[in-house]
Amino acid sequence: MVAGATGLVGRAVLAALLADKDYSAVHVVGRRKLPLTHPKLTQHIVDFAALPELPRTDDVFICLGTTIKVAGSRAAFRAVDFDAVLALGLATYRKGATRLGVVSAMGADATSKVFYSRVKGEMEHALVKVGFKSVTFVRPSLLAGDRKTLNQTSRPGERIGLLVTQVFNPFIPANYRSVRAEDVAYALLKSVKSGTPGVQTLLSGALQGAAGTA
Repeated sequence: MVAGATGLVGRAVLAALLADKDYSAVHVVGRRKLPLTHPKLTQHIVDFAALPELPRTDDVFICLGTTIKVAGSRAAFRAVDFDAVLALGLATYRKGATRLGVVSAMGADATSKVFYSRVKGEMEHALVKVGFKSVTFVRPSLLAGDRKTLNQTSRPGERIGLLVTQVFNPFIPANYRSVRAEDVAYALLKSVKSGTPGVQTLLSGALQGAAGTA
């Protein structure tokens, strides 16, 4: 099951799953339907604040996320990045899912004074307590990808940040370099499929180039 397939990483996760012969069926949950059909794909239009009965799945990939600016308020941001993520984790676990992969963020820390980082950290802590046998969190730095095809506009800060990292990449520590959405997706998929017991946290440096090794 995939949530957040309309975003950069979620779109790449979905594409990888549909191409992966180890998965016989892929379920997408979201607020709107994707303009995509595939023999393995089933789409579910849901309200994350009141999830319906979901089908049983083995592996769950949660790529939900927004920004305070887009959400409109701190409360609206938390409703997506904490409440919706945890609700889906709980719902899929109760239906028998055992392996979970989640897109978090660089600097996620439940004790952080930065609201964004604190919410991400609290989300991670809450999901660990759910009971999945295997949990992977990826914490990418600045994401590189084609937002135009998703009808997303690049924010000025992102454009500047990507330009800076591209120019000075060799001198920037690996965990702080920009990372391609496809690399994040393939690293997440590989870790979830491995089923390593417990919690795995992959920082941005560990995600670099993952798509090229798939």
